[in-house]
Amino acid sequence: MSSSPKKPPIIGQRLSSSFSPNAMGSQHQRILVLDFGSQYTQLIARRIRESHVYAEILPYNVPFTRILGYRPDGLVLSGGPSSVYDRKAPTVPKQLLDAGIPILGICYGMQLVTHLLGGIVARSAHREYGPATLQIDDRTDLFKGFHGEKDHPTAWMSHGDRIERMPPGFSAIARTSNSPVAAMKATDRGRRIYCLQFHPEVAHTEGGTAILRNFVYDVCGVKPDWTMRSFKAETIAAIRAQVGTGKVLCALSGGVDSSVAAALAHEAVGDRLTCLFVDHGLLREGEAKLVCETFARHFKLKLKLINAASRFISALESVSDPERKRKIIGRAFIKEFEGFARGAGKAEWLVQGTLYPDVIESMSFKGPSATIKTHHNVGGLPSRMRFRLIEPLRELFKDEVRELGRELGLPEEIVGRQPFPGPGLAIRILGPVTKERLGIVRKADAIVEHEILRVGYYDRVWQAFAVLLPVRTVGVMGDQRTYDNVVAVRAVTSVDGMTADWARLPADVLGSISTRITNEVKGVNRVVFDISSKPPSTIEWE
Repeated sequence: MSSSPKKPPIIGQRLSSSFSPNAMGSQHQRILVLDFGSQYTQLIARRIRESHVYAEILPYNVPFTRILGYRPDGLVLSGGPSSVYDRKAPTVPKQLLDAGIPILGICYGMQLVTHLLGGIVARSAHREYGPATLQIDDRTDLFKGFHGEKDHPTAWMSHGDRIERMPPGFSAIARTSNSPVAAMKATDRGRRIYCLQFHPEVAHTEGGTAILRNFVYDVCGVKPDWTMRSFKAETIAAIRAQVGTGKVLCALSGGVDSSVAAALAHEAVGDRLTCLFVDHGLLREGEAKLVCETFARHFKLKLKLINAASRFISALESVSDPERKRKIIGRAFIKEFEGFARGAGKAEWLVQGTLYPDVIESMSFKGPSATIKTHHNVGGLPSRMRFRLIEPLRELFKDEVRELGRELGLPEEIVGRQPFPGPGLAIRILGPVTKERLGIVRKADAIVEHEILRVGYYDRVWQAFAVLLPVRTVGVMGDQRTYDNVVAVRAVTSVDGMTADWARLPADVLGSISTRITNEVKGVNRVVFDISSKPPSTIEWE
């Protein structure tokens, strides 16, 4: 086994395509998830983390020696859209299966294990997608505890190929009416390889989390030590070690992520932290006042408000492309921070609230989906800047950040806030950003939030907001013909933002939102409701 790779800087390591080990996770036992492009890959990591075990996602084609360098306690090979017989089918070196690391292959991962080890994968007579009843033949290992009500659990299938013949040294441990080998395991004691044709990570699979826990706890022998309490202590110590006696700036927006990042940094460096709130003119209605009052009331932080609305809006003039918007905004933020730092004692460090989904969505993998969007605080930053980044949350999913915020004692009015994009309303305006169009979407967005709060739905949806479309339609208002803007209302339910479903808001609530927007927001004569899930859509429109 190769030696462990050189550790990157403790905080703020920019992840390249090679994915250097994260410093926080390196202090824990870990499960690596190799991503072959499944829409459920992030769910695998989340489910494992819910069992208080650290899990990290890597592209499937990360070098074999680097995988060994992580010293993983287990590997999960994810599902994916490919067939093992495709001309450029994603694969891993066969030696990975012989390295003695416990392995769980899921869907495509199972088919790949079969193919590499001498079994036969064939086209299924019927593509199996959706629920299937599982017949369990071996109630040890993965299916330990599956008795009584779990005797014939429902499993979620999504595949067009199936196992025609298992590799030598494997036995079937579960089946369905369409898949004679719905689960299998290596009988050779030298190999701890288990495979599932279904997806244990999705909520539709009964007992799926228990299957993953059995793999992690019993097969891999990992102890549950990944908690937000331990993460808090380790991260504060790591920030102190890296920053030393230096001064730190924090990009504070008032949202959950930046607020938690600020609280962590403040516990680490105290008065050497200055929080900067940049009013870039792209905020929600009353946001700047709310943030300043909230932090003055709850925290003893040094907070500086910078009014940069005119500079940001000017830089965005005539820009319609969303990627350009994000990069312009990211660079403008850095320019404001650097300008402040020059007159504030030469702060060297910059804290940001970058999350794991930001990193995943901003990176392009060979196997997983290509870059979905460049987050302004990941790909949108300039390659050369005078700050060294501290990104203490970039290993965490949103629900973990909320849990960490509560661990830090942050008030629920901050921890429970709905997500708001760093680029603000600029990416909720499709097309050019102008003061007039900002005014329209800001008022419409405030109405959506007010109505959701009024009926008690704010905590029942992940996000609810308004989007201004680059479309004008004919309408009739006050017995006169109008030709005005269209506003789309978007409301979704989610756990971590990686997948989402459109929220089934009551018809009377939607009616109230539509009536208020068309009556109160000048320049809008039509409101539509977005009923797209993620995937195939994203939550934000840009």
